[in-house]
Amino acid sequence: MSWNNGGPSGGSPWGPPAGAPKDGPRQGGKGPWGGGNGGGGGGGPGGRLPDLDDLIGRAQAFLRGLLPPGFGGRRGGGGRGLALIGAGILALWLLSGFYRVQPDEQGVVLRFGAFNRTALPGLNYHIPWPVETVLRPQVTRINRVEIGYRSGSGETPVEEGRDAAGRDVLAESLMLTGDENIIDIDFAVFWRIRDAAAFLFNTRHPAYTVKSAAESVMREVIGRTPIQFALTLGRARIETDVMTGVQAILDQYGTGVEITQVQLQKVDPPAAVIDSFRDVQRANTDADRMRNEAESYRNDIVPRARGDAARITAEADAQRQAAIAEASGQAQRFLSVLQAYDAAKDVTLRRLYIETMQDILSRTPSVVVDQKLQGILPFLPLAATPPATQGAGAAK
Repeated sequence: MSWNNGGPSGGSPWGPPAGAPKDGPRQGGKGPWGGGNGGGGGGGPGGRLPDLDDLIGRAQAFLRGLLPPGFGGRRGGGGRGLALIGAGILALWLLSGFYRVQPDEQGVVLRFGAFNRTALPGLNYHIPWPVETVLRPQVTRINRVEIGYRSGSGETPVEEGRDAAGRDVLAESLMLTGDENIIDIDFAVFWRIRDAAAFLFNTRHPAYTVKSAAESVMREVIGRTPIQFALTLGRARIETDVMTGVQAILDQYGTGVEITQVQLQKVDPPAAVIDSFRDVQRANTDADRMRNEAESYRNDIVPRARGDAARITAEADAQRQAAIAEASGQAQRFLSVLQAYDAAKDVTLRRLYIETMQDILSRTPSVVVDQKLQGILPFLPLAATPPATQGAGAAK
């Protein structure tokens, strides 16, 4: 490339106009470095290269020309003005190191591209670019990865060869159960950043890593779970096992990611046999209902029978105790009478006679008849006669 950029007259943007003094002001040049339509010789044939001191001087003269006359002017004081400009640029460069970390963020400071430190939320400072830079990932944001389906609201990475436009992705959702059946499972994994430095530098695609780990662990858990348990009572257990397994893998990789929840969206048999499975499920539901009704009846009748048995046993025991007590009392009474008889036979016999007569007369109606009336009016005890006997006598 030739230094001669002028016209036929051989002018150059690096040299002064033809006939002008070497250090004089610009007079009709083409650029800030001087140059005009005069001769001056460039890098063409027979020309010479421009002097370096001459170029620096012309650059200073151009900058002085841009400054106002009171700021160093064009006549003297140019070095001071340049120093002030340099100081202002340096101050602006130093002030550019201030940055703010939001409450939901964590600052990661890089020094020459390598991790140096983390910064807490608030106003912080770092050495300005290009020495240090700062990254501010959102550590409280809950991210969502969808596996087996795509709703459009998740952050599942689109893979080549996968149908990410539709809702169902059968290549991800169809899994083999522990009893060699096929099941269709859609689930979502919720995660957040726990360690910003590890999240930024240890994993290239965190969302894809979470998705791959979650799908792998889900297939492992379903592979040892019977299909009936997975369709009915095993949802909570499956979610817990998958969450624990995925977190263990991510911690082993050092991804800095924390799994907050695993949520099953759909657990169904394949579409081709879903009607048959639903019939089986309804039959199982009816069996459970009948079993519960039988259990309820058993819970009602068994305690009642046990209560009746306890009552009968208590009554029999009471009768036994009463009979024993009565027999014991009579035996004691007989023994006491015997002792009294041995002590005083006449008195005891008289007392027994009186007690016996008292007992007989207390249960037998007594009629007192004057001896003078005997043989005149026979006495008929009507009150002691049964009603049936009275009716038969009246009929006769």
